[in-house]
Amino acid sequence: MKARFATTFSLAVALWATLWSGPAAGQTAAPAAGPKLAKATFAGGCFWCMEPPFDDLAGVVSTTSGYTGGKTVDPTYEEVSAGGTGHAEAVEVVYDPSKVSYEKLLDVFWHNIDPITPNRQFCDRGTQYRSAIFYHDDEQKRLAEKSKQDIEASGKLGKPIVTEIVPAGPFYPAEDYHQDYYKKNPIRYKFYRYNCGRDQRLEELWGPSAPSAQH
Repeated sequence: MKARFATTFSLAVALWATLWSGPAAGQTAAPAAGPKLAKATFAGGCFWCMEPPFDDLAGVVSTTSGYTGGKTVDPTYEEVSAGGTGHAEAVEVVYDPSKVSYEKLLDVFWHNIDPITPNRQFCDRGTQYRSAIFYHDDEQKRLAEKSKQDIEASGKLGKPIVTEIVPAGPFYPAEDYHQDYYKKNPIRYKFYRYNCGRDQRLEELWGPSAPSAQH
């Protein structure tokens, strides 16, 4: 009787250990699947001013200021701002498509730029300050082209849209001091934004749809 009880107890202990001890030696538990993230890349003039409107969106994981659209490898701010690299100042937006749609990102983009002035955004002039959508796949291309057509068809802006819609290429993050500039240097940021006439021009273009100068 005692022997049978001991055997039964030992089997129960072994079964419990198998069920609760986790993965066997040499194995690791499968990590929990995280959200599937996507990237969107936009150029709208000074990248300091393009981070805040996207950072405000629920579902946006991060924004990175950088350079893209040109041929120079690992360009510096001085090189890009001087012109000649082919790059534009841009922001790379990492987002969760289950929380914010690409269509919403496009809407925010359009209402934060001047899409009818070539090679210039507000007080900044040159091809390095052109407006552009750099699409990462065919669906982004389709949605970007549709959004552009819809705005032009509305006649709201009164002139053709000159914003480029082109394939995304290598993206080079800008120097650290440019990242989150509006947070690190709020007074200088607001001074630059005001003097550049950004919000005044946005209101002129978009009226009630223009973003308020919250940053």
